[in-house]
Amino acid sequence: MTSWLDPIRKKKGLISKLNPHDAEDPGAPKVRVVFMGTPKLSASLLLSLLENGYNIVGVVTKPDKPQGRKQEEAESEVKKIALAHNVPLLQPEKLDGDAVAALHDWKPDLIFVAAFGKILPKSVLDIPGFGCINFHTSLLPAWRGASPIQNALLAGAKETGVTLILMDEGMDTGDILAQKSVPILENDTRELLTEKLLVSGNELLLETLPLWIKRKITPKKQDNSKATLCQLIEREDGHIIWTDEAESIYNRYRALMPWPGIFTFWKKDDELLRLKLIRISYQKQNPQISHNIGEVFEVGEKIAVQTGTGLVFLEEVQLEGKNAVSIQDFIRGNALLVGSYLQ
Repeated sequence: MTSWLDPIRKKKGLISKLNPHDAEDPGAPKVRVVFMGTPKLSASLLLSLLENGYNIVGVVTKPDKPQGRKQEEAESEVKKIALAHNVPLLQPEKLDGDAVAALHDWKPDLIFVAAFGKILPKSVLDIPGFGCINFHTSLLPAWRGASPIQNALLAGAKETGVTLILMDEGMDTGDILAQKSVPILENDTRELLTEKLLVSGNELLLETLPLWIKRKITPKKQDNSKATLCQLIEREDGHIIWTDEAESIYNRYRALMPWPGIFTFWKKDDELLRLKLIRISYQKQNPQISHNIGEVFEVGEKIAVQTGTGLVFLEEVQLEGKNAVSIQDFIRGNALLVGSYLQ
């Protein structure tokens, strides 16, 4: 069930290093914690708290929802962790009076929130004595909102990080408790960067919570003049505009894989076909021989597309309704791609 966490836990020896039974570590603070979150990112943090001895008295996650072609009901990763550890579970459609009453019944000293997907009302924020702490995958006030990892990559940022804030009624506007920066490398995709942020985030969480409970942290106001907001990521954001620079297109690829992915359109036999670009690379400079924007041509053994500035190299593609294949295999069955124009 938790095999996807193995790379995160092995990288730093995170769980063993911070084991509450270590003689040099007095262990987790004896407070009642409610955890709120939904995706894999949240589940990693929940599991870390559980394995480090925190008293998780309840978990709140989104209701099960249909997924896949068969639209079968799917449980969130957080729900799976909660059930495996016999933690009481709440899955409200909204944080209404009944949900707030249930939270009161758990008598939390602290509520921890990670990618829950809803802004908490004041009626929830006021419940725990140690407040509601939110985990955010950016260096706030940069990239407030629901997709900070994708937005940092889209912007071509060289650095991001993780932040713990004391929540207020705004969207990621609360006072900062702790931050840790993480460099963004050129080959970092959303999945790779998420993994790196989780390693740093788990460390920051387990370092910060005991200090907060012992009142050894003074919250710091965010500089709202430096705030940036995330754009909402939608399926059509993956459509490549070939007048963009090659580096910008590559950043879009890094940010949007595997979902929604990047794609273009190719006209074959008077039919416009959707072509998903599974793997690409790029160069910033234009070739010596000029080509029109969107034109597909050969550069040695590579297949390139001319952009506004620079080239994008196609390495693996997927035609709608077909399997993903290497560009060499694709060309063998679709030789007319070379010399055509992508839209």
